[in-house]
Amino acid sequence: MVPVIALIGRPNVGKSTLFNRLTRTQDALVANFPGLTRDRQYGHANMSGCRFICIDTSGIYNNASNLSISMLKQSQMAIADANIIFFIVDARAGLLPEDVIISQQLRVSTKLVFLVVNKITGLDVESSLLEFWSLGLGKPYPIDASHGHGLSNLMELILSPYMNKIQEGQHDLQNHKVTKKECSKTPKDLITYTPKNSSLELIKKEKREYLNAIDVEIKIAIVGQPNVGKSTLTNCLLGEDRVVVCALPGTTRDSIYIAMERDTRRYILIDTAGVRQRRKTKDTIEKFSVIKTLQSIENSHVVMLVIDAQQTISDQDLSLLSFILSSGRSLIVILNKSDILTLSRRKEIKKIVEGRIGFINYIRIHFISALHGHGVKNLFPSIIEAYNCATHRIHTSRLTRILHQATNEHQPPLIRARRIKLKYAHSGGYNPLIIIIHGNQVKNVPDCYKRYLTNYFRRSLKLVGTAIRLQFKEGKNPYINAPSRLSH
Repeated sequence: MVPVIALIGRPNVGKSTLFNRLTRTQDALVANFPGLTRDRQYGHANMSGCRFICIDTSGIYNNASNLSISMLKQSQMAIADANIIFFIVDARAGLLPEDVIISQQLRVSTKLVFLVVNKITGLDVESSLLEFWSLGLGKPYPIDASHGHGLSNLMELILSPYMNKIQEGQHDLQNHKVTKKECSKTPKDLITYTPKNSSLELIKKEKREYLNAIDVEIKIAIVGQPNVGKSTLTNCLLGEDRVVVCALPGTTRDSIYIAMERDTRRYILIDTAGVRQRRKTKDTIEKFSVIKTLQSIENSHVVMLVIDAQQTISDQDLSLLSFILSSGRSLIVILNKSDILTLSRRKEIKKIVEGRIGFINYIRIHFISALHGHGVKNLFPSIIEAYNCATHRIHTSRLTRILHQATNEHQPPLIRARRIKLKYAHSGGYNPLIIIIHGNQVKNVPDCYKRYLTNYFRRSLKLVGTAIRLQFKEGKNPYINAPSRLSH
């Protein structure tokens, strides 16, 4: 059993800092700003050979706003998913009424709760811990998440029962003699032989799942301007209220990675923060959110650009579209909030969008309503189509044949009375598809002919939703190092 640890507490006590420290990543945004985290985020961690899952949560507020209620639900879901809870308090701020309220809720839960006193560096430890004994949650454990002080001792204490089970299972494995009958029934790849009721049965099961999981998870980044319905679409695809949704623009501040499965295919949805125009982005937190969004685009396989159908496509959407294309990611354009549009208005908007993005006529455009789920089920065929086109392996002979067909139909131009000669082509990478073309005078191939070749390859290979990059390599001259006849 893999332990799941939820980080719970009021805002700005260091939950995200501790999350990054445990997972050894920078996945959670950290700033001296209360209420930065709003969605719960899961991360995998490993300490002393013991794996566990860590959940970063939003701070629990003591007000009745819609946003605070949604954030509270996220924390409650994290508590329900976890079997260990870190109740984090701030040693520098001392014991506050919000801490008392949270402790009352945690005491009635059936979860194992550890009281973690953060930001202890520079303080008298003993005197700083005294007031937290009154919460009735047992011994307070002092740490400093920023520097890692006291964290290793705490994790060894918490994970020791799970580490003992792993060691016992390994001891059982070493003492167990494998019979010929067991070897004949067990695949050679699964080298973990365990007797019945052994604590290593989980390891064996996980190895089977790993070996059987041939398909790679398709990472889907959902991007767009603020308040276009990205989080609503994420919840609609998942079928649950996984991320916070609010009418307030800029609700999502971090990139949230969420695993899901549909029709035996595995996906990772990435809900991102909205990207506004640079001149309107003045807040430091928003700038970091935009950076995380751009990183999520580069880490994904397929990008879904969400646009408000009522406002059609703007210059900011085109700017974001340009970044997606330069990153080489597969693309799907989604026109959300189209449930109130008439059929004639939809056709008019589609014509406007196609007119502004006419230079990329190979992408799918979908009209949906994420709030009501209209048209959402049609997204997955387009996602799989774009992913397969971007990762499809193409043989060198086929690419070379297409290249020769293209040059026969429309020959390359003459350069100083010499014809550019393109000899053969082969693939140089995938997602995006990179085609390397070898020939003579390839440095002089004009841009118009490059676009012709790109479109010809796209039509011949029937590629939809993904970009193609052409690279040209000059053929070596076999006589460049040959001795001159005059020298003899």
